[in-house]
Amino acid sequence: MKSIAVIGPNADDHDVLLGTYNGTPSREVTALEGIRSRAPAGCEVRYAKGCEITGDVRSGFGEAVAAAEKAEVAVVVLGLHPRIEGEEGDAVDSEANGDRVHIDLPGAQEELLKAVHDTGTPVVLVLMNGSAVAINWAEGNVPAILTAWYPGEEGGTAVAEALFGDYNPAGRLPVTFYKSLDQLPAFADYRMEGHTYRYFRQEPLYPFGYGLSYTRFRYGSLRVGPERVEAGGEVEVCAEVENAGGRAGEEVVQLYVSNAAASAPVPIRQLAGFRRVSLGPGERESVRFTLTPRQMSLIDEDGSRVVEPGEFAVVVGGGQPGARGMVEGESVVGGRFEVVGVVTEVE
Repeated sequence: MKSIAVIGPNADDHDVLLGTYNGTPSREVTALEGIRSRAPAGCEVRYAKGCEITGDVRSGFGEAVAAAEKAEVAVVVLGLHPRIEGEEGDAVDSEANGDRVHIDLPGAQEELLKAVHDTGTPVVLVLMNGSAVAINWAEGNVPAILTAWYPGEEGGTAVAEALFGDYNPAGRLPVTFYKSLDQLPAFADYRMEGHTYRYFRQEPLYPFGYGLSYTRFRYGSLRVGPERVEAGGEVEVCAEVENAGGRAGEEVVQLYVSNAAASAPVPIRQLAGFRRVSLGPGERESVRFTLTPRQMSLIDEDGSRVVEPGEFAVVVGGGQPGARGMVEGESVVGGRFEVVGVVTEVE
């Protein structure tokens, strides 16, 4: 590679690295600095800010487009900023004193991304943000998206190592990325329905627990035992995960459990365990979880935490079942067990 364009308001911003609660590091590495440091000898790295984090000024679009046109790849670094979603008084660019009134990219950022994309130069989008962003256009048009959050003092180094393939990404989303505010209940609605992945029934942009890698993992050999357990007992869940790709990598194996016969409102599913495993190409590992009585419990009408007799479903895989490529029998495997006996109170 002989030329890279690094574009965007967060590409060379030091403040965005540290978020809203931080000390003062001895040094900070922006995405631009990290890419320049890691780029191979003889590779020219051009930089253009393009636009500000907020506001509709597009006078920098021309410089950004010109940089992209001269490059083999354009890395566009967009997102949010502590000045948008920080504490009241610090969030000087916020429309609502640190609260967000929309979840789209602020200002002219999406239009900048479109302008760079229209050059025909391959685009990588890097997001720096503290909360979810609805990047629907990018999802449909940009072939590579890396979420770096507020990545800390060596954030630019980490971004460069992931982009150049020195590190094989294995991150998973700790929150849901929604398509729009239309998918969310009103702020004053305190019911659980529709809130978080546990009660969300629509298709999100990116689900909780989602993340890609430079390799591929395959699941099989699910074992659940005992298949019938007395209320108050434990259940062992074990599955085999294989690195089915050509590169060494890490996989975050996730266990989700669903109560299929509850007498009270319960989550659609909930994360009951996860393990990070490191596998070379072709390597396999059996990953074991223990489901405790509390993880099978619910709160009844009297406010007691109890385990009820009934059927439970379990899924083990690289993400939530049925979400964005989590295919039954390959990237996830599922099974069932039954709780028998009488309703049993647990701590």
